[in-house]
Amino acid sequence: MTGRPAQGASAAGGRNSVVKIIAALGVVLVVQSVFALCLVSAQQLLVPRNMPFGVTGPPSPVVAAVASQAGLDLTSYPNTSAVMDAVDQGELYGAYVSNGSSDTLVVVPAKSFFAQTELEPAFLEAAHKLGRPVTVQTVKPLASSDPVGAVTSLLLIPLLIGGYLAAVLVFKAAHGVAAAPWRAAVLVGYALVGAVLTSLIAGLGIGAYSSSHFWPLLPCFWLITSAVALAAAGVQALVGRMGTLIVALLFIVIGGPPAGGLGTYLLPVYWRNIGVIFPAQSAVTLINRVLYFGGNGISTPLTVLFLYAFAGMAVIAWFGRIRPGRTAAGTGGPEARASDSRHPVTSAPQRRRAVTGMLVALGICAVMQCLFSTTYMIASHAPKATDLPFGTVGSSPVLAAAEKNISLKVTQYADEAAVKSAIDHARIYGALVTSGGQNTLIVAPSMSDLAPLDLAVRFEEAAKSTGQKLAVQQYAPLPLVPKDPFGLVQGLMLVPLLIGGYMSSTLLMTATGKAAGRWRAAQLAGFAVVSGLVVDLIVCYWLEGFPSSRFWITWPVCSLIVAVVAFVAAILQKLLGPIGTLLTVVVIMLFGNPSSGGANGVPYLPAFWRDIGPYLPPRNGYLLLHRTIYFDGHGTSQSLINLLIYLAVAAAVLIVLDLRHTEAKVPTDATEAAAVSVPIGAVP
Repeated sequence: MTGRPAQGASAAGGRNSVVKIIAALGVVLVVQSVFALCLVSAQQLLVPRNMPFGVTGPPSPVVAAVASQAGLDLTSYPNTSAVMDAVDQGELYGAYVSNGSSDTLVVVPAKSFFAQTELEPAFLEAAHKLGRPVTVQTVKPLASSDPVGAVTSLLLIPLLIGGYLAAVLVFKAAHGVAAAPWRAAVLVGYALVGAVLTSLIAGLGIGAYSSSHFWPLLPCFWLITSAVALAAAGVQALVGRMGTLIVALLFIVIGGPPAGGLGTYLLPVYWRNIGVIFPAQSAVTLINRVLYFGGNGISTPLTVLFLYAFAGMAVIAWFGRIRPGRTAAGTGGPEARASDSRHPVTSAPQRRRAVTGMLVALGICAVMQCLFSTTYMIASHAPKATDLPFGTVGSSPVLAAAEKNISLKVTQYADEAAVKSAIDHARIYGALVTSGGQNTLIVAPSMSDLAPLDLAVRFEEAAKSTGQKLAVQQYAPLPLVPKDPFGLVQGLMLVPLLIGGYMSSTLLMTATGKAAGRWRAAQLAGFAVVSGLVVDLIVCYWLEGFPSSRFWITWPVCSLIVAVVAFVAAILQKLLGPIGTLLTVVVIMLFGNPSSGGANGVPYLPAFWRDIGPYLPPRNGYLLLHRTIYFDGHGTSQSLINLLIYLAVAAAVLIVLDLRHTEAKVPTDATEAAAVSVPIGAVP
């Protein structure tokens, strides 16, 4: 008779465990799906949309021709001086000055490098067709340390993540006391430290911007980190532990993609409007205006960021001081203060332990912020090709002249057909075909978003210097789809796949109280299959990010990436507990993601990042995705083998650890674990 209740309790416990596992993986799937939807839909098609553009002088048919095709919002100015003043204020992405003899196209790279690459060719082509001479004038050029305008976006990553992590980790260290009256001061103080560290690393250390900008940018960094940290703390004070996950969804998953680092008016209109209400877009605008426009036009971003900071402080003050004080006054004693769950009474030893825990938490946050400042900035702030695989047919002085300005690894081919076959197999990024005195530069947009532009500029300069004629021709085995004209989608969809991998392991760890178990590998593998399918469906069919003919082959690739990362995370978590989650973020997101090469291509990475990439899952996952979709699987063998080795070895290690009953101490708060595992390195 005594065995039946025990059996019933065991069955109930088993059912509860299953429910917890399903709920945990369901949370991960929702976060992963929302992030894939937000990130890809915001960034996949970056083209001008209602882009502010100035005109002055008599109406020009060139402007009319371009405006009918590009999404420009034309503003007429009385004279050239007024136009240039608007450009200096950071109000315009470009301008067209027409007069009797010739016209001038004003381009503003500092406003958006990628907007310039859209506008300049469009205007020059229209002017050529209409027989109208045009001079290009560059205003507010980018610094040599920031040739594609990436620094603004890269600075946002540590500032956003630093503020968010500070709020989450201090909340954890204080045992869920989100509204302690000292918390606002602690977070503002940390924000200053984080701002100084970021500026020292990115500016003086790496040289991503000149030392003269150190002091103007420092208060901006302080404000951005403070606004995010205080707002996050305010949300936690309102809704408790669940606030950490809400903050991650609002500030990173939803608020990060419309930051507009490549140009706000390149975003879809609805994303541009959504981004206005979140800190990330205001932060990007503030940094860009201070860095390149002398601080002009910063009133709106300052207002938004200060509102976030003051709102967070007000909520913290209300729950930490004002409301407890009123309650105590109304009841006639301090007991009411003690009954407030947001402000529990603690003993002196408990307070000392809380302070120690908080300092440790802030130390971890500072380390993570320094790593985010260092890794992404070094890997991406100044992409420059090294040994870019390139083909040639025949002989031309243009090639020798071009090699003075771009590093190429040249392979000789017999004819143009052989060159295109090499591109089909993802072996080269372009080629120069010389025949009968004619030079044709073939570029492959499917291989890289940056290489075609880089090659065209360098070879056109070389052709001009040698007095040769040059034609530029695009070639791709499978053309990029209309909603992914720059080949960005694979790099974008990789991020939610990586995050889904280690979040699934993290939340399973918290749901079950252990980092591994008898069915852990099967649970993670099952989740990988489902999550790979969901991301594939969202990107392929909902967002039309790649050809539907590649849907079925892409699904197992997505699932393999998720499974590999999940298994690696499970091993680290089993050995180290929650610290394993942070270590996974470091390995996968702080070193793996920057070394993937992304849309630019591996040759544009610095040497260190080129060398470590093959040993980490993100590089192999990206190449496998990219070449499966656009190169019919050519050049994927090594990446596939590497990922399968990762999967097999990780599964074997997990089994061995289980047999040895090796287990680190595991917390049980799933919302906390989910929030800590969200930090990413893909805030654009």
